[in-house]
Amino acid sequence: MFSRIVAFLGLKRSMVGLLTMAILVGLGEKMGERFLPLYLVALGASALVPGLLNGLDNLLSALYSFPGGWLTDRLGYKRALALFNLTAMIGFLIVIAFPYWIAVFIGSLFFISWTALSLPATMEAVSTMLPKNKRTMGVSLHSLVRRIPMALGPVLGGILIDLYGVTTGVRLSFTVAFLLAALALVAQQALIEESRKEQCASTAGFWMLVTGMPSKLKALLVSDILVRFCEQIPYAYLAIWVMQHPAGARVSGTEFGILTAIEMATALLIYIPVAYLADKGEKKPLVVITFFNFTLFPVVLYFARSLPLLIVAFVIRGLKEFGEPTRKALIMELAPEGNKATTFGSYYLVRDTVVSLSAVAGAFLWQLSPEVNLFTAAAFGAIGTVWFAVKGSGRG
Repeated sequence: MFSRIVAFLGLKRSMVGLLTMAILVGLGEKMGERFLPLYLVALGASALVPGLLNGLDNLLSALYSFPGGWLTDRLGYKRALALFNLTAMIGFLIVIAFPYWIAVFIGSLFFISWTALSLPATMEAVSTMLPKNKRTMGVSLHSLVRRIPMALGPVLGGILIDLYGVTTGVRLSFTVAFLLAALALVAQQALIEESRKEQCASTAGFWMLVTGMPSKLKALLVSDILVRFCEQIPYAYLAIWVMQHPAGARVSGTEFGILTAIEMATALLIYIPVAYLADKGEKKPLVVITFFNFTLFPVVLYFARSLPLLIVAFVIRGLKEFGEPTRKALIMELAPEGNKATTFGSYYLVRDTVVSLSAVAGAFLWQLSPEVNLFTAAAFGAIGTVWFAVKGSGRG
């Protein structure tokens, strides 16, 4: 029975090592990162500095994608992941050793975008470790496992802050993060096998890779950008609309937390069954359903003026993860051989750079009215969904 479950989930030794690394590094990162705004203010930074750090995080998340993929295609995913892990550890050490707010900015250059830097290597590893009929399952497991540290990390970090205060508690969190990253490095070296295929990455640069993307991948990229505009335009105003706006439901903070938990639980419940369907058949319908759920959420949210209706809205928001692992697996399938990780990184660099404009657009649209903000977001989602339904492909 156990062996059948292992085979169903694609839990090879290397895959276990990859998931272990995601849990350990992610847990340490989330313990301290969530409380960095408090830490910065405690160290004497102005109220503007936490916002600048958040902007830096968004920028690095976009910019690190391409070099992460480029290094993976040249070093192999095992050595690339080790390098990225060591880079994060340097950032943790800087924060531990120097209790100054400027040190947080310097350290963040090394650790705060671990996910963006390592994601192309992770996708390359999954596509190499597992057979084609298990790749979406592998990506789904990685997405599921990543949410364990996202849930536990802030709780553990909060306990340390309650026990030792903000300054000492955050530095202790980063000390634990450093130790967990070191343990992850040992586990990675022991469990993950390097790809046996020869590294044959071309010397194509970023612009050549983007312009040379297969037409099917370009169609997915255009759709993805439009749908992410749908997500990000109202993102910063969800809590305001739900909790404070006179036209909203005006729920309590606890109820908003419960809604977020419902969203997360919905996503966790669908990952494995949807991955099974994706690996068995056509991926395109699953991605279309995902994009449709992105589009539907702001519309349902606008009309949800009570807690039960908000629960429906946040279930739909959780269902936006329906085909997200499938979409990532599809990028790797559509990417050309020899440059899969670099193409993946290029895709994310283009997408996230363009989508970063949506936050500014969302602010202006909210000033006009919440209705304009939410329905403009839905319009972007609808265009992106139709574009992929017409132009996209679910097979490499």
